[in-house]
Amino acid sequence: MDSSELKNWLALYTVPTIGPVRFTSLVRHFGSPEGALSASRKELEELPDIGPVIASYIKSKVLWDQAEEQVKLVEKHRVKVVTFKDENYPEVLKSIYDPPPFLFVKGEIKKEDRNAVAIVGCRSASVYGKKITERIGRELARNGITVVSGLARGIDSIAHISALKEKGRTLAVFGTGLDVIYPPENKKLAEDIISGGAIISEFFMGTKPEASNFPRRNRIISGLSLGVVIIEAGAKSGALLTAGCALEQNREVFAVPGNLGSKNSEGTNTLIKQGAKLVTRVEDILEELKLSLKADESSTSKAEAEKNIYKTISEEPNHIDKIAGQASVGVSHALSTLLSLELKGLVKQLSGKMFVRS
Repeated sequence: MDSSELKNWLALYTVPTIGPVRFTSLVRHFGSPEGALSASRKELEELPDIGPVIASYIKSKVLWDQAEEQVKLVEKHRVKVVTFKDENYPEVLKSIYDPPPFLFVKGEIKKEDRNAVAIVGCRSASVYGKKITERIGRELARNGITVVSGLARGIDSIAHISALKEKGRTLAVFGTGLDVIYPPENKKLAEDIISGGAIISEFFMGTKPEASNFPRRNRIISGLSLGVVIIEAGAKSGALLTAGCALEQNREVFAVPGNLGSKNSEGTNTLIKQGAKLVTRVEDILEELKLSLKADESSTSKAEAEKNIYKTISEEPNHIDKIAGQASVGVSHALSTLLSLELKGLVKQLSGKMFVRS
């Protein structure tokens, strides 16, 4: 759209009490933000959920200067604004109760992103949580599934990185403006995501990381996804808010079980008790969502890989380097397979990257 049309889209959103639902309703009724902004007070008052007070706001409280400044920032940072009327607005996101009327985007949202799974969890991830996240993120990407998360420290960052390592697609949803990278140490990661997916926000450029922004951000993470995987979450973790959004949006909720003595597992284990789908392997997610595994990642090939590694494990501790050498595979491949065996209760990891049979 041109700058004049964009200014109208942004201007209507500056009106007090005009949130996603009212905004979308106004645009659908009048055909465009310009139509809503130029409508008479009488026309506005007659609409459901508008009335005289909000109608007066629309006629007198539009922040045109702010809208104009936003247009300049969008152009400066080469950000695209995708509205709910555009073809490349994610269809799955449109289905939620309060989809953002428009999204600020850097990178590309593609049609294949309709098959997306969100991975979220705590910021202070344990070694176990990091390993599980890397494994699930990589295997989802390997099977053509877009990984969605929130660019936060811990589980979110690892989810994005894991998808990128497999040259897969990943979408990061911000709780800030796209020109405010949060946390700041993830600036390079954000740049990498733009090359292999997109960074997305509903917030105006320059928006700081206020606490109230992140619940709104979470509904977009789940809204972009067919299901949400929770990996490590404390009893009051923000990841549980994303799970709540997913349930409200009729999305599947998955949880990875954790150590009963770990605070990071309190939230995930509670979710499982409440009916979330328990995940021990990526197939649990794909089967529930009726998404197919790619041929090169068939259960047969995985079983052979596990059998090959398991033969090198005994009741005596064996170091990962030796295991990889005996199995004639790379260390990263051996670690991934050992993690799968560990989840099945067949092997146990000791300190110093030593492994024994359970």
